[in-house]
Amino acid sequence: MAEELESQTGLLAGIRVIEFSHVMAAPTCGLMLADMGADVIKVERLPGGDNVRGSAPFAGDVSAPFTMMNRGKRGVALNLKTEAGKAVLKRLVEGADVFFENYRMGAADHYGVGYDALKESCPRLVYCSLSGFGRTGPYRMRGGFDLVAQGMSGLMSITGEGPGRPPVKVGAPVTDITAGILAAMGILGALVKRAASGRGQFVDTSLFEAGITHTYWQSAIYMASGQLPQAMGSAHPLMAPYQAFETKDGWINLGSANQKLWLKLVELLGAPELADDPRFEGPNQRRDNHQELAAALAPYFRAATTDHWFQRLDAAGIPAGPVLDIKQMTEDAQTNARDMVQEVGGEDGAIRVLGHPVKYSENPAHISRPAPRLGEHTVEVLAEAGYTADEIKGLKADGAIGTAEGD
Repeated sequence: MAEELESQTGLLAGIRVIEFSHVMAAPTCGLMLADMGADVIKVERLPGGDNVRGSAPFAGDVSAPFTMMNRGKRGVALNLKTEAGKAVLKRLVEGADVFFENYRMGAADHYGVGYDALKESCPRLVYCSLSGFGRTGPYRMRGGFDLVAQGMSGLMSITGEGPGRPPVKVGAPVTDITAGILAAMGILGALVKRAASGRGQFVDTSLFEAGITHTYWQSAIYMASGQLPQAMGSAHPLMAPYQAFETKDGWINLGSANQKLWLKLVELLGAPELADDPRFEGPNQRRDNHQELAAALAPYFRAATTDHWFQRLDAAGIPAGPVLDIKQMTEDAQTNARDMVQEVGGEDGAIRVLGHPVKYSENPAHISRPAPRLGEHTVEVLAEAGYTADEIKGLKADGAIGTAEGD
């Protein structure tokens, strides 16, 4: 393993990260750091480990959702109901550059790895906490779920078909994923500062704040005007036409928002009368009358296929694109040109996962391994932490650690 670590050339090569997490938000953070070359060690609680291990669908006996969120990491399994298991966790954290967790308020303290317990003895440690609402404020004790965070952040009030319709969440668990990305961003910033100051710090973000960050446009509108933004389907609150239109065989997104693109569009459609219509003559008029504008444009797009309109709009330099399903997205030429679908090996064969979303000219991201089996790397990680073979055998015999079969 030491030779493997020495050969890494990623942006974060040489950085050791202890991930004490489950489900999605913190695992997203961990996979981002692992792709950039950090040695991410996922610590799971016995028995059972991360609950996502039981989530279908499965490739053999391996959960595809678990693999998606945990590829590139090593795995350690600890029984934290034992004092010995807690001591192992603390020792691993004390030897790390970064530690992050996403358990309920007080859990890390209970296991002996709270920030207050570590900040003096581990002054270089970058410590990150992901939670539902953050570690301060009146909601700090509440658990966090994406659905709840989407509702309380305002996202669900601006998502859906329109005013008066039932609230709709964003299809993806967007606050979970965004919180993980924000945590990775915060950790990287803290590592940069540590390089200059020699000291780590506490990084704190939440699903609630992740949801709020997605309301930039709508919050700007309300804070400046007092007008309360509402759901608009696929339309945009500041520009039009900027939405999905139904075609003969599907849907196409159109972004003809500024005056130059608007005039190109009406020329392409052969509809000069729309350019002369006072309801649509300028950006503000089109925005204020976006429903009437959509109704005027709809018959044109329904008359031909998505591909027909995409080819014409693209040739005219008007931003547009088809509305793809997940299968179509994974098979798209651009998706694959950007390495956004990759395969990772496992005992039951390769599993497809999503790739790293940022490209680096000098230190490319790399998915180094599939998700670990429960306790797969416990023995090697503890040996790297200074435990002897006899000590590891004793910990296993006492039920303080879990190892993969055969260890």
